[in-house]
Amino acid sequence: MKPQSPPPVPASTVIEIEDLWHTYMLGTPFEHPALRGVTLRVHDGEVVGIIGQTGSGKSTLIQYFNGLMRPTRGRVIVAGHDLGSPRADVAAVRRAVGLAFQEPETQVFERLVGDDVAYGPRRLRLPFHEIRERVRWAMEIMGLPFETFKDRYTFTLSGGELRKAALAGVLALRPSVLVLDEPTSGLDPRSRDDLRARIEELRDREGMTVVLVSHDMEEVVRLSDRVYVLHDGAVAASGSPREVFGDAARLAAAGLAPPEAAQVVQRLRERGYPVREALTLEDAEIALAALLERTR
Repeated sequence: MKPQSPPPVPASTVIEIEDLWHTYMLGTPFEHPALRGVTLRVHDGEVVGIIGQTGSGKSTLIQYFNGLMRPTRGRVIVAGHDLGSPRADVAAVRRAVGLAFQEPETQVFERLVGDDVAYGPRRLRLPFHEIRERVRWAMEIMGLPFETFKDRYTFTLSGGELRKAALAGVLALRPSVLVLDEPTSGLDPRSRDDLRARIEELRDREGMTVVLVSHDMEEVVRLSDRVYVLHDGAVAASGSPREVFGDAARLAAAGLAPPEAAQVVQRLRERGYPVREALTLEDAEIALAALLERTR
């Protein structure tokens, strides 16, 4: 009997993970399961948030998204390439998926900003004019005006500017999917808000698919279309931000809590105040203003 083929993946699905397992130091006394049957999908043009406590498997999972790891148990299809196949075009996967780990600025090594952003495109041996246009586009969309910053020394940049330059270097490869691991961690509030706005612009203006790994629940709520919760290497919950963060009990079981604004509003509701649910600070301000207006 001919073996049954796996179900087709919709054309709009750019990352397909099915029943993925990963164990570190397999077969040794130090064996540790990092992923346990993870299944998820990322669709074209959406922002998917992945949250979970430290050690929940997030960083291991995203290494499968651009072929840094290959599955031995489970199914991983990225940009139409089955990474379980020895014939998979891993180079094509890595061109399609740009991966920025935590503190990507530590990987900035050229003296000039423009040269550092151009490093990836140069490795592709692209024509000079195309390299220049890619660098210009990437820097501009990250809020680093090309003519102002291309000849700046990297060591003169602020922390926020350096983070943007590092991400511009990933974007200059023109990936269709951008995977960000704690992109605003360690930044001051102004730089954090500005970088969030850049991520929104990538989605809204450029139509880029973004996977966002973050411990900042407010950030995940504001930016994500869908959210996956990892706990002990498995998917504990998934859905829209309102669905996921509206289930406080399930979040607590995974060691997480809703954004602070949502917690404040929920405490008011528990005390009998007729205030509508809110997830973000902006939502909470509107809800509280409406409550005050009704009580005048």
